Amino acid sequence: MRQKSILCVICLFFTLVLLSCNNTAQDVPKKYYEPTWESLEKYTIPQWYKDAKFGIFIHWGVYSVPAFANEWYPRNMYVKDSGVYKYHLETYGPQKEFGYKDFIPQFNAERWDPYHWAELFKKAGAKYVVPVAEHHDGFAMYDCSYTKWDAVEMGPRRDIIGDLAGAVRKQGLKFGASYHRAHNWNFFTFDDEFDTVDPENSGLYGQRHEPKVPASEEFMEDWLARYIEIIDKYQPDLAWFDFGFNNPEFEPYRKKLAAYYYNKGQDWVKGVVLNYKNKAFPEEAAVLDIERGKLNEIRKLLWQTDTSVCNRSWGYIRNHDYKSVDRLVDELVDIVSKNGCLLLNICPKPDGTIPEPQEKILSDIGRWLEVNGEAIYDTRYWKIYGEGPTKVIEGRFNERNFKPFTFEDIRFTVKDNNLYAICLVWPGEEINIKSLGLASDLCPEKITDVKILGIDQKLKWNRKESGLFIELPDTKPCDYAYAFRISLEK
Repeated sequence: MRQKSILCVICLFFTLVLLSCNNTAQDVPKKYYEPTWESLEKYTIPQWYKDAKFGIFIHWGVYSVPAFANEWYPRNMYVKDSGVYKYHLETYGPQKEFGYKDFIPQFNAERWDPYHWAELFKKAGAKYVVPVAEHHDGFAMYDCSYTKWDAVEMGPRRDIIGDLAGAVRKQGLKFGASYHRAHNWNFFTFDDEFDTVDPENSGLYGQRHEPKVPASEEFMEDWLARYIEIIDKYQPDLAWFDFGFNNPEFEPYRKKLAAYYYNKGQDWVKGVVLNYKNKAFPEEAAVLDIERGKLNEIRKLLWQTDTSVCNRSWGYIRNHDYKSVDRLVDELVDIVSKNGCLLLNICPKPDGTIPEPQEKILSDIGRWLEVNGEAIYDTRYWKIYGEGPTKVIEGRFNERNFKPFTFEDIRFTVKDNNLYAICLVWPGEEINIKSLGLASDLCPEKITDVKILGIDQKLKWNRKESGLFIELPDTKPCDYAYAFRISLEK
């Protein structure tokens, strides 16, 4: 009996020790990532992002009010002898009397319906939405506790980011927030002839300093604190950063921010994504984004292109020069075939409406994806990205070198035992996919069936040494690119 009592006491002791350890573990948060490159390179890209392929970017802010030139109007209106400087002087008067801050009362968002936006993005086939939380201009589009220059206290008097996050997530889409504040340090010109030097406006324009000097520690601490607040308030699935924080002085802050964000993702039990430009991060530590440019080969690490529906501006301007839907669909297909995602920007008006041509572009892309989404979503890159004569010129800001695709240009994606061959131009009566010929070693598997997405019709096809020949139906299944599902023997 005595031995049994001693055993019970021992068991009780160890139980109390275990409970104490468990309580301690719960009280002390577990750290998953440290602010070092070695630790951050252990990051894993979440499955949702690998599957998504297509997202919507939104540049909407005070710069949409003048609607002239582009979203860099707030900077260029203070650059003497620039076209924007002269336009502003002639239209609004001297920059000392009517500065950028004076556009804020006209940025009312009086017709903004975030639920309409979210429904449109869902209809467009987008899987994630990334509005600009703060651009270089220093005006926060969210409820920011570090400044009065935000959309809650001025202009719309609404938490734009918070309201849109709720509407987007209600549609089942992922929500991100882009952050361009780092370049605010070098964005505005400080001159006694401008309102930028008035200390009352420093919360918007920044503290006066000599041009091109490194950002101050105070500015970078504020930069970090603001995005941490965005993370904590809105739990973004994706964090997008512009070029300003590539500067060397930001390196420790980049590390701190990434570690904080990735750890929060672990706490939230969801995969998060951080987009960077150029060489701001090691390749394994985040996801590369290429502005207005693409890659000319497959990149085994997932990447992203960000571009706009128009050629000249990211923000709303009058007389937009829009890209065709045909071109945008082709770009989506080409990017996905090389293991990328497309983040496509729209430019709303200051009243919160999306211009009709932009709504139509999104709706037309959505109609194409309704037919061909099977060849885009949840797919992976194949052994080669495609075939055909048209080669993409690699690198950022290369859109001006865009070359139209031909009927010989085909792009490949794969999912399970299905290979998708997407012809970027309707080839006519027959298509020959050379990469799938019997003489090619790219596809040793037996082809069991060939269908074109969008038409429930049996196709005639023949696999020869020189290629897979497919007779096409008389009717096109859709506009723009055309996807063939090629079933392979398991």
